[in-house]
Amino acid sequence: MIRTVSSLLSAIAGASALLLTVTSPAAANPNAINPIPVLNGTNGLPQLPGRTHAVFQMTGLASPNGTGNYNVLGTDLGIMWDNEKGEMLTAFGDTAGLGLPNLLSGSNWAWRSNILMRSHTQDPAGGIFFDSVVRDVFGQARDLIPSPKIPFVEISRIPTAGISVGGVQYMSLMSVQSWDEPGQWTTNFSGLAASADNGETWADLGFTRRPNEGGDAKFQMNAFAKDGGWVYEYGTPSGRDQQAFVARVRDNDIQNLGEYEYWDGGRWVEGDVNAAAPIAGGVGELSVMWNDYLGQYVMLTTDPANSVVLRKAPAPEGPWSDPEVLIDTRELPTAYAPSIFPYQTGRDLYFLTTVHTQYNVVLMRTRL
Repeated sequence: MIRTVSSLLSAIAGASALLLTVTSPAAANPNAINPIPVLNGTNGLPQLPGRTHAVFQMTGLASPNGTGNYNVLGTDLGIMWDNEKGEMLTAFGDTAGLGLPNLLSGSNWAWRSNILMRSHTQDPAGGIFFDSVVRDVFGQARDLIPSPKIPFVEISRIPTAGISVGGVQYMSLMSVQSWDEPGQWTTNFSGLAASADNGETWADLGFTRRPNEGGDAKFQMNAFAKDGGWVYEYGTPSGRDQQAFVARVRDNDIQNLGEYEYWDGGRWVEGDVNAAAPIAGGVGELSVMWNDYLGQYVMLTTDPANSVVLRKAPAPEGPWSDPEVLIDTRELPTAYAPSIFPYQTGRDLYFLTTVHTQYNVVLMRTRL
């Protein structure tokens, strides 16, 4: 049964004493969260005094998208990409809703690890509206790739990147083994999942997994970009405040790890992940895209202070500029995972970011 926003609010009113609010900057653990507006201390969009402005509430009970209607009270990430047919797919990560709590994982909420929504919005000035969501038989947003959610085995399977190649949709997901210190976590591996029906059903491509060891540890959290028949994969080790690396592969070989080339700082080296050299340091979750207005590639991430920052480069591999602050950590201390809107918007750069204190995703706009 699909619950309405009003019935969801009624159902949680009596349980508000159980809600926990995380106030530390950019906490990683998604369990102890409170996504309920007002009860979690939030009321409306963040008011930011700097160069970036919050323009639309993407998810949660306060969102015009009404995501509570499919049991998405709180969620994070918001990884966007074009499906090559003018439709935008958006994958979200750990998602809180009503239902059987994941007590083994320390959560008071029913919890899904990866969900997907679709939109035809290409001008986000008035917000991004979802046309459809991948649902289960009860009408709720459902997990795309199931996870056992057992601590120190696999506590979650979280999307970090998405791309369409030849009409097939791909996500890169990380298998989280444990939540560690704030801003840090340990992964088992990263790997691809693929969908041939526009994201409705997904196959977990086990042969694409990169274990969290050796050179493959550099590509546990990833971002994708396209250029000239190549897919570029930007990676970091698990957790924030890490070095970033870049690999590339021909579009039609995206599933073949043996065909990937790695930037060693001066040239591309085929088949040797250990050759990958850092292209930037002090980064968290990444998003990379060519920007027509600047005539350069842009990279969004967070820095060690947890400010949302932008870097620029003339080529996919760099050299990458020093970071420019888009959202100072003093404006929004629990923001993380900025993700670039996939369509060109001139001088305005739109991106999604998660605000952990409200555990939901907000659309941001900054002037380049």
